[in-house]
Amino acid sequence: MSGFLLAVRTGFGFLSTIPVGITMEGLDELVKRSYLFVFTGIILGLLIGIFTGIVEYVFPANISAALVIVFIYYLTGLNHLDGLSDFGDGCTAHGSLEKKIKALKDMSLGIGGVAYCVIGLILLYASISSLQQQVYMTGTISSLPQWTILPLSLLVAEVGAKQGMLTIAAFGKSIHEGLGSMVIDTTHGGKYLAGLVMGGIVSVLGLGIIGLIGFVAAILGAFGVLNVSNRHFGGVNGDCIGTANEIARLTSLIAITLVLFAINAGYGGLSWMLL
Repeated sequence: MSGFLLAVRTGFGFLSTIPVGITMEGLDELVKRSYLFVFTGIILGLLIGIFTGIVEYVFPANISAALVIVFIYYLTGLNHLDGLSDFGDGCTAHGSLEKKIKALKDMSLGIGGVAYCVIGLILLYASISSLQQQVYMTGTISSLPQWTILPLSLLVAEVGAKQGMLTIAAFGKSIHEGLGSMVIDTTHGGKYLAGLVMGGIVSVLGLGIIGLIGFVAAILGAFGVLNVSNRHFGGVNGDCIGTANEIARLTSLIAITLVLFAINAGYGGLSWMLL
């Protein structure tokens, strides 16, 4: 198998629960082509979008929102959520930089990690549920049927989540050796730009300007995680990258929801500009 195809396969093994297998050789090939994180996010986002379209048709809104969250973590696994929990423990630890990093790397789960995960899951449910409500009020976007808007929003959010991982890797400084540092040390310049262009094109093709807004919001969310990581830990590690995935997905969904809310409220002629 060529290095590129091995990297593609490993991307699904690393970023999802799809049983394709992971080897060190595959990881080496993947980190050399870290822009493939975004390609993996496109495929995962399409699968999440298809599932969303089905459950939206079959179940009431609140139940379908909960089922979408279940499917997201069934498909992508809990590694990134685990990173958010470790991030929460590190951020809420008191004391020196060394103590915070120790809490970040500690395998045990503390109250800070629990709180961050609970808040993150509540916000994810609230953003999907609120987005459902705004979609029902909006009607169509760029001639897209109403039923496609929520699935495409989930696609944009997942693509943005993976670009968020690239963002914190490209602009962050590694604080210790590990799998995270492998990604951080190799994600620069052209690789970041390749992911940015790929993700931006897919987002625009999906939801037009609104999709681009959601994609940019995901990147800004990742920069927020980077800022917090630098303040608390003096850099980033794999847990911070996983946290960026979770936060970028959230900020993307929230941004799309707020844009639709503004359109439905009739603010500033946004309907004419964005629909």
